[in-house]
Amino acid sequence: MRKIIAGAFVSLDGVMQAPGGPPEDPTGGFEYGGWTVPYWDEPMGRFMDACFSRPFDLLLGRKTYDIFAAHWPFVGTDDPIGKTFNAATKYVATASSEPLAWKNSVALKGDVAAAIARLKEGDGPVLLTQGSSVLLQTLLAHDLIDEFRVLTFPLVLGRGKRLFGQGTKAGALKLAESTVSTTGVTMSVYARAGAVKTGSFELPEPSEAERARQEKMKREG
Repeated sequence: MRKIIAGAFVSLDGVMQAPGGPPEDPTGGFEYGGWTVPYWDEPMGRFMDACFSRPFDLLLGRKTYDIFAAHWPFVGTDDPIGKTFNAATKYVATASSEPLAWKNSVALKGDVAAAIARLKEGDGPVLLTQGSSVLLQTLLAHDLIDEFRVLTFPLVLGRGKRLFGQGTKAGALKLAESTVSTTGVTMSVYARAGAVKTGSFELPEPSEAERARQEKMKREG
């Protein structure tokens, strides 16, 4: 069985829209495209390199796929991430009839959640998402994500597409790894940890014997 790992850049208030540049996704009048760029440093590069260090297939929404397909096939052969992305199989959730021109691309149409669930049941490397905020909502609503690799940036954007939408299923997570960049970006890996557990800070009701003891103390002074 294959794991799905969700990689995301998010602001402190959970926005993940258009992290790489103004043209990426101005949907809804979003004005802050490229908000991650001033924060990049070497520790962040090492964290991202580790994300791509083991075999993976990409699992992408159509908008992210088109952004990637306009960039990665054209980088130099000495770019390690470009080389890895170009070689990987790209599974793309799309309703468009436009062809997927990037090599090793496979369209997922119709019931995307069911198609991805079947991919998970098969053999192969991990399925890695990058960006793809709309696709992530489908994965979250169907409880298909096994691990989150989240870079949280020290800024608040106020509005925009968020990582965790209204359809997200509840569940506990375990922090498996965490480090901080020189620019204050928290880089964290979270694994699934079962159901949400609850408790209470309310004081328990006293037993009958305890109530009797308290009453006695009041009477005696």
